[in-house]
Amino acid sequence: MHDKFGNLTGWDLEGFHSGGDTEAWRRLGSHVVTVHDDERGELRGTRFAVWAPNAKRVQVMGDFNWWQGDDMELIPGSGVWGLWKENVLEGTLYKYKIQHADGTWQEKVDPYARFAQTPPSNASIVWESNYKWGSAEDEWLEKRAGTDIYKSQMSVYELHLGSWRKSLSYRELAHQLPEYIKWQGFTHVELMPPMSHPFTPSWGYQVTGYYAPDSRLGNPDDFRYLIEKLHEAGIGVIIDWVPGHFPKDDWALGRFDGTALYEHSDPRQGEQLDWGTYVFNYGRNEVKSFLVSNALYWVQEFHADALRVDAVASMLYLDYSRPEGEWVPNIHGGRENLEAIDLLRYVNKHLYEREPGVVMIAEESTSFDGVTKPVDWGGLGFGFKWNMGWMNDTLRYLNEDPIYRQWHHNDLTFAMVYQYSENFILPISHDEVVHGKGSMINKIPNDDWQKFATLKAFYTYMWSFPGKQLLFMGQEFAQRSEWNESDSLEWWVDGLWGHNGNRQLIRTLNHLQAENPALYELDSQPEGFTWINADDNQRNMISYLRHSSDGQHIACIINFSPNPYVGYPIWMPYSGKWVEILNTDSEKFDGLNEYLNLDPIEAVAGDNEGDWAHTNITVPPLGAVLLKYEG
Repeated sequence: MHDKFGNLTGWDLEGFHSGGDTEAWRRLGSHVVTVHDDERGELRGTRFAVWAPNAKRVQVMGDFNWWQGDDMELIPGSGVWGLWKENVLEGTLYKYKIQHADGTWQEKVDPYARFAQTPPSNASIVWESNYKWGSAEDEWLEKRAGTDIYKSQMSVYELHLGSWRKSLSYRELAHQLPEYIKWQGFTHVELMPPMSHPFTPSWGYQVTGYYAPDSRLGNPDDFRYLIEKLHEAGIGVIIDWVPGHFPKDDWALGRFDGTALYEHSDPRQGEQLDWGTYVFNYGRNEVKSFLVSNALYWVQEFHADALRVDAVASMLYLDYSRPEGEWVPNIHGGRENLEAIDLLRYVNKHLYEREPGVVMIAEESTSFDGVTKPVDWGGLGFGFKWNMGWMNDTLRYLNEDPIYRQWHHNDLTFAMVYQYSENFILPISHDEVVHGKGSMINKIPNDDWQKFATLKAFYTYMWSFPGKQLLFMGQEFAQRSEWNESDSLEWWVDGLWGHNGNRQLIRTLNHLQAENPALYELDSQPEGFTWINADDNQRNMISYLRHSSDGQHIACIINFSPNPYVGYPIWMPYSGKWVEILNTDSEKFDGLNEYLNLDPIEAVAGDNEGDWAHTNITVPPLGAVLLKYEG
């Protein structure tokens, strides 16, 4: 006799049922394991295990049994059904066939499958990785563990793997993407959800296979190869993670055993009306194990350096996007989703303790307090939060004709009022260049020269403003059309006037930032920033200083009016020589090459102690200037 459950016991599943199993994928799902038979010795086969506590009967069906179904049994002391099948090995296709309490049957894919068929097919695939990470990967992880990300440069290139260059596989991307990202000077890539999803226009945000990389571009080891090649190029990998909701496809997680298993049964809590999806039941222990394990899975198994958690606001509030009277208050009568808050704290705390150097990032669009405060201090425990307020304000400002910008000056400066309440990332993400919002270049009014000049001034403002930077693919060369997941980026324009200048500027900003700690080191500390003039709304001008801990100072002067200012009066806190290190009017960036500060600028000290030093500079129309203090 051999073990019919493939060495899995109810004892092994206690953590799963208590919400404390943070590696549940090792126990549930399909695993090729060896069992001992008293008569035949060691036997290889696949262990199947699925949580379906309210099912009347469960079968596993696949290409190994002509899709007829073999009965599984409840593992004693658990709601998990198990079965070990001899000679069922890697590459086997399978599904679960579940009989509901009312006698009806339904086919389901495995929630813990680590590989799945390419859509529109959806069967789960037995998969065991044989990937061998190279020695350089150990060095990467060691270096990551010792890096203070808050005081490091972090410039993120967000991309959709399927449309960066259409039809490239993970392995083909591995030989093109790292080289391009490194040349551009970005420190990280952020991958829109690489998990299995059936509907391409969901971009991966409606996940049906939380543990399976999208098979459209290759197998899980191909995906590992891409990540390793990015690491070899010195590029960190951020993965988008979607614990806020999941789709209603009848073959996936929804109503898994005929009941609301992963989701709330009450639609006022269990459905997300905006997206037509289900919401996880965050108070259920097995769901906690599923989600915390999933977060750790992508970090541990694929060496992701960070997770960016999607739609956090939808998790935090019970009334998120719900009409009055169609939501259920918490036990205190409030609108906060206490179970979701506990889950986020649990996940963040566990990953930070477990994986040195990992970063958790929140896409959170409200003013919820303490998103990036440590859990022990009463916060949610994220490392960074997307600054959606800054993004909305600045894009609204850019959309104004320059003649009207003077009345919207506050949109440029308001972010400094709350800058140090959280650790921020400044995002220009995919969400801002789809669904009728237009590309970045087309948000700006007037002719092409003004569009490109304004965009370059904006990016200089963005890269010099406190916070880490995130830019969606295609915006680095000012793609004109909105992003469309079914098409490649418009690579043919990146050598044209304006487009090439914009890309050269982004590259220069990234490399300049890397060379000058003043532009990143104190992003989250008030000591890193000083206003020079926040109030010159008549000229559409703002100016400020960035500082490093070792006394580096860079002055940033941004002009959002079409008027050049020659001899523009400016006051600096330090007298002496200031040297221009960037000017968006340079011919290198397809500028006019007329309004440059070619000679060092001398700031003359005031008559009284404490007076700022005075000087005059040239500022290009719709342009930006960075000056470095040389004493």
